[in-house]
Order: sequence, then structure tokens, then C-alpha cells
Amino acid sequence: MSARPSRRLWADMAPVHAAIMEHPFVTGLTDGTLPEDAFARYVVQDALYLRDYARALALCGARAADMDTLRMFCLHAAEAVEAERELHRRLLGDLGIDPRRMERAEPSPTCIGYTGFLLGACALGERHEAVAAVLPCYWIYWEVGRALVRRGSPDPRYAAWIELYGGEDFAGAATAAIAACDAALDGLPAEALDSARRHALTAARYEWLFWNAAWVDERWPAGGAIPSPGGDGT
Repeated sequence: MSARPSRRLWADMAPVHAAIMEHPFVTGLTDGTLPEDAFARYVVQDALYLRDYARALALCGARAADMDTLRMFCLHAAEAVEAERELHRRLLGDLGIDPRRMERAEPSPTCIGYTGFLLGACALGERHEAVAAVLPCYWIYWEVGRALVRRGSPDPRYAAWIELYGGEDFAGAATAAIAACDAALDGLPAEALDSARRHALTAARYEWLFWNAAWVDERWPAGGAIPSPGGDGT
């Protein structure tokens, strides 16, 4: 087992990753059983999520200890997120979702909770807490993508999503983020490392919740329902 600090974070996240791999939303991507409406809900919420995730990455860049890390996070905030937004635009058309309707969609409770946690960690937490908080989105998606790409999908829309996260470009971004986390955590006292681990585990749990929210059609309590991305918004 490597002594890199990030491996301790992954050991904490591993049970959550295993639960994600068994979730019917994720298994449905490869066997074609994922309902289209659940995928549509995910695509809309993911687009909303990325707006704040990009801000969190920019905050990590602003607090970087060296120019290479600053450049990496700023590039990821601009280029990697733009690549995902392009996929979303394509998928919205394939799913028959009017982009204007998507613009009016509200973030789900989980989406707001997750992005609020990330922005709080990156704006108010210590550098190591910020980097640990954004890491699971990189690492878990990389692990999910490279596992699913071996299985493929009978649905071309799901296959396009799998190819993005199972591809070499995303693998490079994930490994760079892991290296940045190792640099930020290296030599920290036990108390600081424990805090970083808590931040990473919280974000990993939100990853599971995010897929589950799309699967169960998570909504606000009565009187504040989230407009359906393909419906009338009632």
C-alpha cells in the first residue's frame, strides 16, 4: 500500500464507491435499464452542479501553494468543465429537453447541499480541506468511468457519458488532482489530516446522494417542487 496521503482518503471513500457501483442508476447505464427520465434529471442537475463546482475549483487555484497547482485548477475550472458542458448540451437535445426550460430548473436539495459544502470548504476552510473536498468528484468519477467503459452501453447517450469519464483526458485530470492533494496533505499533523479525510468522505457521500437523487426523483417539500426538466414545471 502506498504511503501517499491520498490513499488514506481513498480507503475512507472506498465503501461509498462500492455502494455507487451497485446503485441501480449506475448499473443501469451499462445494461440499458436506466429510465430516460432519471438520466434527464441527472443531466440537468449535473449542469447546475458544475456551475458551482467550477467556482470551487477556481477557489482551490487561488489558494494554491505553487504556480503549477494554480494553473491546473484554473484549467480544470475552464477546460474540463467546458468539455462536460458540451456533452450536456448534446444530451439535452438527445433527451428532448428545451435548453430554455433547463435554464429555469432549480437545483435539487442534494445539489444545493453538495455545492454549498464545496464552496464553504474552498472559501472558508484550510487549503488541505479545500483540495480534499473537491477530490472525490475527480476520483470517484474516474473509477466509475473506467469500470463502466469496459462494459459499454446499448444506449448511445449513456455510452457518450461513459466515454467522457472513462477516457484518457479525464484520467489525466483525476491523476493531477490526486497529486495536488498529496502535495497539500504531505507532512500535515494528524489533526489536519483527519479534517481532510472528513471533508473527502463527506463529498464522497454526496456523490452517492447525487446519483440517488436523480434515481428517486428527489423533490422539495410540497409548495416548492422542482420543475421537471421535461415537463411543465408544475
